[in-house]
Amino acid sequence: MTDQAFVTLATNDSYAKGAMVLAKSLRDHKTSRKLVVLIGPHISEASRAVLYKMYDEVRLVDLLDSGDSANLALMKRPDLGVTFTKLHCWTLTHYSKCVFMDADTLVLANVDELFDREELSAAPDPGWPDCFNSGVFVFRPSIDTYSKLLQYCTEHGSFDGGDQGVLNGFFCGWATEDIGKHLPFIYNMSSIAIYTYLPAFKEYGSNAKVVHFLGKTKPWSYTYDPKKKTVKGNVAEASTHPTFLLEWWSLYSSCVVPMLHHEHGDQPFDYGCSSCEEEVLQAPPPTLPIPPTLSSAERKQRWEQGQADYLGTDAFDNIEKKLAAFLK
Repeated sequence: MTDQAFVTLATNDSYAKGAMVLAKSLRDHKTSRKLVVLIGPHISEASRAVLYKMYDEVRLVDLLDSGDSANLALMKRPDLGVTFTKLHCWTLTHYSKCVFMDADTLVLANVDELFDREELSAAPDPGWPDCFNSGVFVFRPSIDTYSKLLQYCTEHGSFDGGDQGVLNGFFCGWATEDIGKHLPFIYNMSSIAIYTYLPAFKEYGSNAKVVHFLGKTKPWSYTYDPKKKTVKGNVAEASTHPTFLLEWWSLYSSCVVPMLHHEHGDQPFDYGCSSCEEEVLQAPPPTLPIPPTLSSAERKQRWEQGQADYLGTDAFDNIEKKLAAFLK
């Protein structure tokens, strides 16, 4: 399938790490499609060299920024303005159909069947299900569509300041016109939503094909000990199951780090790996008790933000026990 491709975007060296792991996961699961990465001008030469080895096509694009500080502030994510750069994917007209995947996604199984879908197919966003999440979507490259998207940006902007607001505004019929364009959640299982509906995750989580590390804290924000196979970081900010985080780090440390080390040589570079003594996340995950000072209102707020204490008080087994006691 030389005229079809998976496409991702890396605007800096941090997201380049994610793009490298994504490529490795797609290759490991035997995709038959081409791999394409769009990169911004701030990607280092060393990271570019690794991306050239892992992707069939590496294309340098100009950065597009919404500059919408007000709406980006509402989400507390000023970094998302640059995601407008994603719109360049419609210029890849030497491909007949593509699947875009954010660099903070990880493929858990072969997903080539996504190419059977039509533009614009995507999974619902956990924050507002009548909107699709733009982390994974099927599209057909077209200069005409690209021009219309840019015109839409000029005339209407983005309701969230990022690419997701633009794309949902432009493809406004997604929610109601064709259910065939609604991808099952397993193709874009947002990590921030995994533990907001614990019974569903317990029932369907094993079928997940793509996990999306939503939120400000990305996998590369942690520190990994390859000997102990543990991840060190801020557990309060961890919005994903430790298994997925450890799988990301396993691919990164075993396959990506050696390639980066070869390119960087003796130059200083933060690989994110260390021989840390403190273990915070490991498999199976430890039970971490919720701090006694946490009020009911604070706990409720964490649930609403997708930050349930799923390793401790809010673990599924504990919730199940409370339900059983209540029903009795």
